Amino acid sequence: MSQTLMNTKLDQFRSKLTPSKVKIDQTLLDHADAYLNGREFPTTRDEFWKYTRLTKISNLQINVNASIIQSIPEAAIIHPNAQKIVFENGVYRKDLSDNIHQLSGVQFSDKGNSNFSFQEEVFYALNYKYSTDAITIDIESKTVLKDPIHLILISSGEGSVSMPRIAINADKFSESEIIVSTHNVNSQNCLTNVVIEVDVQENAKLTINKVQNEKSTNFSVFNERVDQALNSCFMLNTLTLNGSWVRNNVRVNVKGQNVETHLLGAYVTNESQHVDNHTLIDHLAPNCQSNELYKGVLDGKSTGVFNGKVFVRKDAQKINAFQSNGNVLLSDDATINSKPELEIYADDVKCSHGSTTGQLDEDAVYYLRTRGLSEKSARHLLVTAFIGDVLEKVEDEHVVKYAESALSERYGWSF
Repeated sequence: MSQTLMNTKLDQFRSKLTPSKVKIDQTLLDHADAYLNGREFPTTRDEFWKYTRLTKISNLQINVNASIIQSIPEAAIIHPNAQKIVFENGVYRKDLSDNIHQLSGVQFSDKGNSNFSFQEEVFYALNYKYSTDAITIDIESKTVLKDPIHLILISSGEGSVSMPRIAINADKFSESEIIVSTHNVNSQNCLTNVVIEVDVQENAKLTINKVQNEKSTNFSVFNERVDQALNSCFMLNTLTLNGSWVRNNVRVNVKGQNVETHLLGAYVTNESQHVDNHTLIDHLAPNCQSNELYKGVLDGKSTGVFNGKVFVRKDAQKINAFQSNGNVLLSDDATINSKPELEIYADDVKCSHGSTTGQLDEDAVYYLRTRGLSEKSARHLLVTAFIGDVLEKVEDEHVVKYAESALSERYGWSF
């Protein structure tokens, strides 16, 4: 590592990483390298990171950990019939994964996708430059998958850094579900930095259920980049159940007419946890609709961020866009920073956004207590009903049951 590449904390962080051996277009790698050289980790002066500090990430003691898991942990099984693809510390574990090649209508390869242009963002660039492994999933035209494909991302050991690249291509008239989940085995102070690039083609329907359930000493960053074509439908459900520090960057480019986009999120935090959801839906074509609903419950000294932006471009007339963020603070020390945004350049649209933050309704608590519930049970019931507003919109009942079970185990809630 040259002396020039040791001037900033980001340079020092990079000096501990191994350059990617994944086959990625050299032009993209050059862009990533040029973007990162001499750059510093973003600070709170950067609007994109205004409420999220990166000190814990920049100070990580990075280690290269050998594989330690011999089987998939029971806690990582969400759907009993799903076809499983396993990563450990960002490395594809073929020996633990199902044979996706035998799945009718699906093409699978261990190569990255170069169809997307480079995105100027630190963690996106780090993933390009230092990818630990990559896969591409192609759902063939007119394929309807009965059961989902489950991507299981596991952190193990001390100070591991995982940077998998995942490409998902849903071809014309296909219908499929992908589950992406994060877990840990005997790990702490690990970073998972994922890039997921999604292409939803004409008349295709794709649902991604993302379940974040890592240990409260681990950190994760997700960058999802989605392109939608004519008549397509895309849904992303992000359920953040645990994790010390979690950042989700979602960008959806609506490129065709008659498109549906649905982003749902539920996040539950406690102690000193931090969860940051940044979303952007860019309406580039007319006659489309997007729905965005994120809800959070924050306790202890935890912090949360929601920054959702919807663009409606000049030629994107007749857009129906709805965006809502609601939060319940269970302690006086919990904090949420919410900023829903609309940027509209068309004049024939129906767009709305809103944000609400507060504590539990004491009148509602009192009412439930008059019906025989204890104060604790009454509060639990109101919290689960609040989060349930998101969970009931998740179509996969196995994902819902997993989330409810994880929250019940952690907080004692009953759904």
